Amino acid sequence: MLFVLLILAVATVAVATWRGRNVERIADARGQMVNGLHVESYGPEGAPSVVLIHGASGSSYDMTFALAPKLAQDFRVYVVDRPGFGHSVPLAREGLTAQATAIRAAIAQIDPRPPIVLGQSYGGAVALAWAVDAPDCLAALVLVSAPSHSWKGRPAWLYRLLATPVTGGVLAWMIAAWVPPATITSEIEDVFSPQPTPKGYGAYFQPEMALRPATHMLNARQRVALKSQLEGMVDAYPALQMPIESLHGEADKIVPIALHAQPLEAEITSNHLTTLTGIGHMPHHVATGAVVQAVMRAAKRAKLM
Repeated sequence: MLFVLLILAVATVAVATWRGRNVERIADARGQMVNGLHVESYGPEGAPSVVLIHGASGSSYDMTFALAPKLAQDFRVYVVDRPGFGHSVPLAREGLTAQATAIRAAIAQIDPRPPIVLGQSYGGAVALAWAVDAPDCLAALVLVSAPSHSWKGRPAWLYRLLATPVTGGVLAWMIAAWVPPATITSEIEDVFSPQPTPKGYGAYFQPEMALRPATHMLNARQRVALKSQLEGMVDAYPALQMPIESLHGEADKIVPIALHAQPLEAEITSNHLTTLTGIGHMPHHVATGAVVQAVMRAAKRAKLM
């Protein structure tokens, strides 16, 4: 029995390592490394700048599939891999403010102008942390399907298990080695529901980047910690004065609009909420035009255009 377990462990590490290296080869780093963060740049230099921050289990490949090419027609677009995701190295501290600080410092080295900051889903929480922590260091804020408030219940059992040091490590390596492509496809479909996954997105997105054991465990720890971190920011929301554009799908079951975007709209006088009827959690793919329009409004409100 011990021999069988040893063989399984060796095979798991070998297969997971091969899958991780293979996806890193396919999903190559297309930008530059700044302070350990991978940043891609698009659009005309000198145009108003926009920073795009991806959500949980993501990378720059999510933001460059549909949104970045559209924005790059009128903006200088910076797409960042959050610390520990994509090709960026992890931070010693993993919280929202630490991530926002690292991203802010990296972007400032490339372009010192206060940018429009757009975050989707968990990336929206990072963008909110940027606004709360350093409001003078961004021109405007665009929140897409962003969590902002607390909610009832605990994180999913899988994230709680993956967040534990020993058991989580074993599980993360097992998932990285043996999860079938059909399961990955099904998870992506659930994120896009009730809209279908855009054609070609699954292959372009390279979801196995997020299944690398260290990245998967980091993602789980961040999801488990998110609720308490948001609770610590809520009292600061009414003081925010920069132009804020929020977009949220009415049919979003992952980050419900009634728990997040609607309370935020009531608390911040400078916030303008656009409710997207029938849209789920991924407006930047299925309602890209609406997101681009929100960035345009933010730029005009900030007198950048």
